[in-house]
Amino acid sequence: MTIGNREVILFIVVIITFFLRQAHVGAMEITDKFAIGGILAGLYQYQDVVNAPGFDNTGRGGLAFQPEISFTPTDNDEIFVKFGFGAGNALKDGTSPFHITPWAADLEDDVKDINGRNRDYVLTAWYKHIFSLNTNHLFGITGGIIDAADYLDENAYAGDEYTQFMNGALVHKAHDFFPSYDLGAAAEWSIGAIAVKGVVMNVGAGSDDNTYNYYGLQFGYLLNTVLGEGNCRIIADRTSDDFESPQGHKGQAMVAFVLSFDQQLGDIMGAWMRIGRQDDDAAVDYQNLYSGGIDISGKLWKREHDNIGIGYAYLNDGNSGIDKTQVAEAYARIVLSEIVAFTLDVQWMKDDLAAGDSPKGFIYGVRMTAEF
Repeated sequence: MTIGNREVILFIVVIITFFLRQAHVGAMEITDKFAIGGILAGLYQYQDVVNAPGFDNTGRGGLAFQPEISFTPTDNDEIFVKFGFGAGNALKDGTSPFHITPWAADLEDDVKDINGRNRDYVLTAWYKHIFSLNTNHLFGITGGIIDAADYLDENAYAGDEYTQFMNGALVHKAHDFFPSYDLGAAAEWSIGAIAVKGVVMNVGAGSDDNTYNYYGLQFGYLLNTVLGEGNCRIIADRTSDDFESPQGHKGQAMVAFVLSFDQQLGDIMGAWMRIGRQDDDAAVDYQNLYSGGIDISGKLWKREHDNIGIGYAYLNDGNSGIDKTQVAEAYARIVLSEIVAFTLDVQWMKDDLAAGDSPKGFIYGVRMTAEF
């Protein structure tokens, strides 16, 4: 059955209205060991583009629903499952001329045949055990179907496409390769302000329609200054030698390094930055990433749960036909209740291509999110 945009938007309105009526209800703790939660997000985006033959000024909607189930038999053990359902694909349905998606959410097509594994709707399913070595010294290990982005580059101001920036260039390190929703294991070690995380995954159907192994390592340091809390993260990751070179020769690995920072600047402001470089022996869209932005708390206008985000990303030096991409995004998020928030968003994007027209333009969006 094909779902049209009108049906998608109607479904969004109906579901969000229900949550507005139930706004006093938070995550459901069935027992002290069993809980159900999740997120429901609906979006409508309209693009106004130039230098993009074959692409129209048009709008599209999409909805993502991700319920979660958590079972904690002991204080140190957890079994977790997250499902993903979608209706519509927003501008990811081929109507946008831009290489990076203007909404990085998992939509209708993203939750089917995940990574070519013939698995639908189950995003993550894992078991975690935590070893408490002492009060400030913890070690945890997780295994199952995992998402690398749950462990690496968890930026405080630019890491959640459902509540923060929407554009994929500002959500995570878009020049790189964070695999999601496949078999793997993660280890987390922390002592005081220091945290080290590692991820190993076996991923099906990569960019070359191949199965590959992924290895990621992050060193993080928590900063507490007179300005507030901040984080410095150094991330290194690579894949097995299962990708193709720009000339089509097999046997290449993808390798990248990223520095990621976020820092409170008093009670009102916050700032973040990412700097990354990717090896170009394999075919890659971008070799370099420079991105950053600011966050303005609603405390400034006496609504402490609201915020404004402004961000910019510059990506260049790929070997797949894109000279550079620029993204600028600004959003205002208005919290309506403990569950529901409403976001107004505007993006400017430009792809400079090695050959042909170079599309550019604005994308205007409205997003409503219910977290329960």
